[in-house]
Amino acid sequence: MAKTMKNNPAPLANVYTELWRTWGPQHWWPGRTRFEVIVGAILTQNTAWSNVEKAIRCLRAARALTPRRLHAAPVDQVAEWIRPAGYFNVKARRLRAFTTLLHTQFNGQLTRLFALDTPSLRRVLLSVNGIGPETADSILLYAAKRPVFVVDAYTRRILARHGWIAPDADYDAIAQLFTSRLPADVALYNEYHALLVQLGKTYCRPKPDCAHCPLRHHTPINNGC
Repeated sequence: MAKTMKNNPAPLANVYTELWRTWGPQHWWPGRTRFEVIVGAILTQNTAWSNVEKAIRCLRAARALTPRRLHAAPVDQVAEWIRPAGYFNVKARRLRAFTTLLHTQFNGQLTRLFALDTPSLRRVLLSVNGIGPETADSILLYAAKRPVFVVDAYTRRILARHGWIAPDADYDAIAQLFTSRLPADVALYNEYHALLVQLGKTYCRPKPDCAHCPLRHHTPINNGC
């Protein structure tokens, strides 16, 4: 298993404070219900959130944003509703895989699914075709309100550029970097992840703007900035 770097520890509490001072609360995750958050987590794979919002509006207009109604709809109809999210045929099958699990194992009830302890719930989510660690942890954090840290491409890029993780650090090692050094707090993990996304979109882009980044004094000299 790949390891996080030990010789340059990430000042995670300070980083959070600096990002919070820069942008304040981000109000994540957008969703009216827990099921809508789950649908959004699946749809946001490989697409911008603005496209997911369009797909969510289509599902809402069709009154399909409940486990029962979405599961009852033909898969090709679901694909048409979520067309704005891209890869709509693939994502329709992933949504069906989730609702099938929910109906066959938990009587179609999120309360029964979310009654599982966190490790068990994560294993069940990862057993669904098309749900990987990032999507599973998004569901755990934002829908089930469990203190797990969501790692995405922005998080990996930011930490790697600052020398806080090894280039080959795996998903679970990066998540553990946060959960082992920060309080197990759902609100904190929610806000921290959202602030890292904001940093990645604004300054830590593929071509970084380190000169104006709120974390510029943490940037190693040899990182290319």
